Amino acid sequence: MAQSALLFLLWLFGTSLAGFPNQINIGGLFMRSTVQEHSAFRFAVQLYNTNQNTTEKPFHLNYNVDNLESSNSFSVTHAFCSQFSRGVYAIFGFYDKKSMNTLTSFCGALHTSFVTPSYPIDSDVQFVIQMRPPLKGAVLSLLSQYKWEKFVYLYDTDRGFSILQAIMEAAVANNWQVTARSVGSITDPQEFRRIIEEMDRRQEKRFLIDCEVDRINVILEQVVALGKNSRGYHYVIANLGFTNISLDKVFLGGANISGFQIINPENSVVQQFLQRWDRLDEREFPEARNTPLKYTSALSYDAILVIAEAFRYLRRQRVDVSRRGSAGDCLANPAVPWSQGIDIERALKMVQVQGMTGNIQFDSFGRRSNYTIDVYEMKTGGPRKIGYWNEFERFVNIMDQQYTNDSSVENRTIVVTTIMEAPYVMYKKNHMHLEGNDKYEGYCVDLASEIAKHVGIKYRLSIVMDGKYGARDPETKTWNGMVGELVYGRADIAVAPLTITLVREEVIDFSKPFMSLGISIMIKKPQKSKPGVFSFLDPLAYEIWMCIVFAYIGVSVVLFLVSRFSPYEWHLDETDEAKDPQTSPDPPNDFGIFNSLWFSLGAFMQQGCDISPRSLSGRIVGGVWWFFTLIIISSYTANLAAFLTVERMVSPIESAEDLAKQTEIAYGTLDSGSTKEFFRRSKIAVYEKMWSYMKSAEPSVFAKTTPDGVARVRKSKGKFAFLLESTMNEYIEQRKPCDTMKVGGNLDSKGYGVATPKGSALSFSPRYFSFRNLSVANLSNHFSFVCVCVRPFPSLCCLFCPSIFLSLSRVAVLPDCRVVTFNLTVQRFFNLACKSCAVTCDEC
Repeated sequence: MAQSALLFLLWLFGTSLAGFPNQINIGGLFMRSTVQEHSAFRFAVQLYNTNQNTTEKPFHLNYNVDNLESSNSFSVTHAFCSQFSRGVYAIFGFYDKKSMNTLTSFCGALHTSFVTPSYPIDSDVQFVIQMRPPLKGAVLSLLSQYKWEKFVYLYDTDRGFSILQAIMEAAVANNWQVTARSVGSITDPQEFRRIIEEMDRRQEKRFLIDCEVDRINVILEQVVALGKNSRGYHYVIANLGFTNISLDKVFLGGANISGFQIINPENSVVQQFLQRWDRLDEREFPEARNTPLKYTSALSYDAILVIAEAFRYLRRQRVDVSRRGSAGDCLANPAVPWSQGIDIERALKMVQVQGMTGNIQFDSFGRRSNYTIDVYEMKTGGPRKIGYWNEFERFVNIMDQQYTNDSSVENRTIVVTTIMEAPYVMYKKNHMHLEGNDKYEGYCVDLASEIAKHVGIKYRLSIVMDGKYGARDPETKTWNGMVGELVYGRADIAVAPLTITLVREEVIDFSKPFMSLGISIMIKKPQKSKPGVFSFLDPLAYEIWMCIVFAYIGVSVVLFLVSRFSPYEWHLDETDEAKDPQTSPDPPNDFGIFNSLWFSLGAFMQQGCDISPRSLSGRIVGGVWWFFTLIIISSYTANLAAFLTVERMVSPIESAEDLAKQTEIAYGTLDSGSTKEFFRRSKIAVYEKMWSYMKSAEPSVFAKTTPDGVARVRKSKGKFAFLLESTMNEYIEQRKPCDTMKVGGNLDSKGYGVATPKGSALSFSPRYFSFRNLSVANLSNHFSFVCVCVRPFPSLCCLFCPSIFLSLSRVAVLPDCRVVTFNLTVQRFFNLACKSCAVTCDEC
């Protein structure tokens, strides 16, 4: 009896389900550009049909796909009617502005549900299930979070009116200044360029871009080409596929980039899908595996989940949705709606399922509800989630929570990038037998060690591969050197002689300077001048010698004239007294012109002569001349002694002005460094002239490394000058073979700083944050600054050697150690520092 009752119940259950079809036909309308979306759609159907759990697969899904060449009303009408005539239960597809009204009209008239991942529709339409959630709430919350009050809104006319209306209403309420421009009809990239240039003339730095991914990429390409991706610019992408956009080049310039993401990579549904997706054959499923998953593809996959779940619900509710007879003509007048269409639409709206885009629910108008959108920002390591938005909590910022604890810094080995540059970083003599950080020594090596001790981190020194400090390529806008290591996430901190510049501060963070310096000129030390035949003339200037000659002639002439007019200079010789005055000639005068010249010469040579003036006037002239010659001879003797004691060196260049106004001596800088950038950006006439010469010089005057530049100076025989930082210039000057020298003063004033990437977790470490803001004066409170200063400069101990003690140029070698005078106390201080650091004197 019990067996008969069970069979009766099974017969009743089977009878109740007899009206539910075993095959559910789904239509598909795809544009030619939606290749990956089509693959995801078919893959979702395949996954459902191959599910072996019979309780979860009470029916089989079939699909009929039409690929549209264009979205005009005729082709859309033909495709929709073709699908309707095949007796499909629901249609999945895309629409745009041109086809939206046509599709919604057919769906409402024929009661055929249309499931779409296209942009949401604001109007209350029936039989349209919108898989894509609206963004306007998230956009407004993010703009409020950033406190934007003036910005540009670039929107696509196909999708942007909803957000445009919400933004304009918020602008009125919050007193925002919004410049809205439609870019939906623009196909020429140059038109985007003109719009960006126009906005730049208006000093616009903030842009909200509301377009599809392809159009966004074109706009951002023009942003990079115009250089509007530097620090100070901020771009918010109103699109649910933040990771689908090419943002690397924009971010490398220093601009902030924010956006939204509907696919959560931590979602288990996403992870399971990607594991299977990566194993697909691209010949069967184009744009699978090697192509990043688009958010519209994820929405297409979720659409199949929604459709399948809706028909499971209809089967459980024993709703008869089977089609009987012909589907009818979609163009019939009046239209004949499908009687079961309302039941299918109601079931689709009642679905609640977890998909690749999170929780999937719909309101009474088929719009997504109770959804969560992740908010992303572009960071050094790539896109990073900074928060999320939902209808209940609105925007939630999780960045503060991520950095409340810096354990991620303390529990891993920090990569410290630096550059091999003596005396900052050098190999130890026995480095071949050492490993890790022990192989290196120098100023920056000690500084990195002290930072690690203060912050409490483990670190590893990494020498930059290209040997460059860091400069941005003007064409590709990419960074090289140590700056590139930080920007692209290959290093956590840079401890090196890295100059703090405005351009670098746009992409990385700097500490306060740990050393002050400036650009200086290095030339080969001139050869010591040998004494010549006329070297005796050197103690006095040429003008003085000329004045002495003219004075000698003038005094002689005056003495001659005075002797002629004075009667006391005329006298008779003893031999003439016996003669008859009538017959004797005129009385003689000793001071003729030749005797006057001889008298003046003898007085000048301090030898005297056998005649002297007899008249008072003549003796006055002679006395003045003797006093003059006494002063001249004394000054000459003193200067001659100095010239014989000190060997002279004649420098052909004394300043940057001397370099700029001559062409015989070439000059250059380090390539990819701050010195080169200084001349490139300078507006001073002298430096502009120098930059014009350097960039056009052949062969190139730019050195790949500092040793290359120094070697060129040494080999050029005085025909090349190298422009580099003053500290390095002075250090090399003190080192063997001591054949270079610094000339002139510094061209500018700047400093070296410790650098970290923008938004680095290390920057949020409270202990590092306090350390990096210490000045050099306070640095000695944390470690022995004297030893760190002296040990990399071993030849500083030679400053006090007798042979070079008189060279006052040595004072500036340590710019931050405040050497004021060379007295015995300072000498003892440095001798003690040298001994404590075990420094040997490397005397030149």
